[in-house]
Amino acid sequence: MHRRSFLKKSVLVGSGVLGSEKVLANLTLNREKIINVAMIGCGDRGKGVLSVIQSMPLKFNIVAYCDVLDFRLEETKKYVPSSAKAINDYKQILDHQKIEAVFIATPLSEHFKIAKDAVLAGKHVYVEKTMTYNIIQALELRNLVLKYPKQVYQVGYQYRYSPLYFKVKDMIQSGYLGKVSQVDCRWDRNGNWRRKVNDPKLERQINWRMYKEYSGGLAAELLSHQIDFINWAFETQPDEITGTGGIDVFKDGRETYDNIQAMLRYRQAGMIGNFGATCGNAHDGYLFKIKGTKGSVSLLTNTGIFYPEQETKKELGIVDGVTGASKIVVNTDGGIPILDKPTMDGTHYALEEFYESIISGKLPASNVNTGTQASICVAMCNEAIYSGNKQFWKKEYAI
Repeated sequence: MHRRSFLKKSVLVGSGVLGSEKVLANLTLNREKIINVAMIGCGDRGKGVLSVIQSMPLKFNIVAYCDVLDFRLEETKKYVPSSAKAINDYKQILDHQKIEAVFIATPLSEHFKIAKDAVLAGKHVYVEKTMTYNIIQALELRNLVLKYPKQVYQVGYQYRYSPLYFKVKDMIQSGYLGKVSQVDCRWDRNGNWRRKVNDPKLERQINWRMYKEYSGGLAAELLSHQIDFINWAFETQPDEITGTGGIDVFKDGRETYDNIQAMLRYRQAGMIGNFGATCGNAHDGYLFKIKGTKGSVSLLTNTGIFYPEQETKKELGIVDGVTGASKIVVNTDGGIPILDKPTMDGTHYALEEFYESIISGKLPASNVNTGTQASICVAMCNEAIYSGNKQFWKKEYAI
């Protein structure tokens, strides 16, 4: 029994359904349409998204790009056509009649205001995670977006579009991992997260991630991806959250913690999620483990390994119950690769979905409802971490 049989047995690939939908869509949708777009926010993430758009010809035409810092606009020139217009005021972008959709990659504190204005201006919106800075903003924005169902509103959680993470979701939903009781997540780095600042007056604008006025810190910038995936894969959300943290490594005037840990209790799912991040050690880097009674998965952003439990090995025919002889090709550590090769950058899949949603009118997988849910979870994590008080999911948060 080889890995191809394992993949079939694990019902990881819904190719029959997905394939038929794609055929029907190909017959009816105009995939020659080029969508006029603008980027609002030209920092590292904004330029990263633009670089992916460059690799996707004949889908998006970048009409304009916007940032409050002139040197960011200068840096962005190489990522956009020469015809694209550089703008300082995002409202000029929204007033531009030719622009159909906007990407928002500003500091977190600006997401709500710009996304709200963009929706009211009739634009399709792709906003980077986390969707909003706080819970009140998330609920208000959700109520607004739902009034405009013909406008696509997508939140930048790329795992919801990755073939790898889709397959892991199928494994979870089909019961292939058995009863999952523990999730362990980390996203660690060894560095101060600081950007070079030539003009001291621009410190807070450039290093906004370090200041509470603008940033949700490590929980929002890193761990929110894994938090959102658990919400999606298990169709749940945490009922209570405890957390702690501190500025334990870099005593440099920052306000957001450089070392955090949160424990999320999913009572309905009977599961505990451990989410942590530090700027003081890079050994684990990105770590994502989902542990069930039949097996576990260990994920990177673009590859994943399945580790069956002993009884599951017998069921799969991996180990002969009598002789213990191996019957399947496995890694030296006993794991089975979930995919034949690594996936592409998740942003590519997310932008493909944004395009498809605009031309088809379908709801993207990462939408205002799921984005609201993730925003609430991140805000609860931060409140637990910074206040030391346990946070509880409330009825009014129901999506």
